[in-house]
Amino acid sequence: MEILRAEHLTKTYGKDENIVAALDDVSLSVEKGEFVAIIGASGSGKSTLLHMLGGVDRPTSGRVLIDGKDIFEQTDEQLSIFRRREIGLVYQFFNLIPVLTVVENITMPVLLDHRKVNQQRLNELLNILQLSERRDFFPNQISGGQQQRVAIGRALINAPTILLADEPTGNLDSKNSQEVVDLLKYSNAKYNQTTILITHDENVALQAKRIITIRDGKIKHDEVIRK
Repeated sequence: MEILRAEHLTKTYGKDENIVAALDDVSLSVEKGEFVAIIGASGSGKSTLLHMLGGVDRPTSGRVLIDGKDIFEQTDEQLSIFRRREIGLVYQFFNLIPVLTVVENITMPVLLDHRKVNQQRLNELLNILQLSERRDFFPNQISGGQQQRVAIGRALINAPTILLADEPTGNLDSKNSQEVVDLLKYSNAKYNQTTILITHDENVALQAKRIITIRDGKIKHDEVIRK
């Protein structure tokens, strides 16, 4: 079942002879539960594409449909709420709040929505992320790999429709990088979590089920490598 569709996405900057196309007429479809890696060189447009898919930035033209609804028909305020509830975002830089504990950082999206935390899901995530014994620690008291796990927990706490990860292993050593990828693969399998991963690391990309290659703002290859 299709969960996400991008139609003719274009993102340009500048005017007239100075116009630059970061994305150039990109269309793609993602099925529910897919684990997709998007790869490309720096400046290829892969992060721009991810930001469009997650509603972080609006395209110059084209549209993104999630569950059949065009997300950009919403106001900025509606889109902000939509992102918080339906899109899980994980970045290369962990973006944790230093004065909040592990649990407080993970549950922040729920609390911002003035909703009650699902304690069963929280405890399950803490266990999966191997953070149960670090739940009351602050970010400066845990390792970089553990901080990235907190960021993944924060992205998953709302059981989002789609998880988007932008170079989530970029700041980590090889051991912690593999642990993060393993966690993404685990959540994809356990929760049937639709996951789209941006990476420049081919070894990371090869662990996804499908690889999309972006070059000069266009999709150059789109290949399913395993079912």
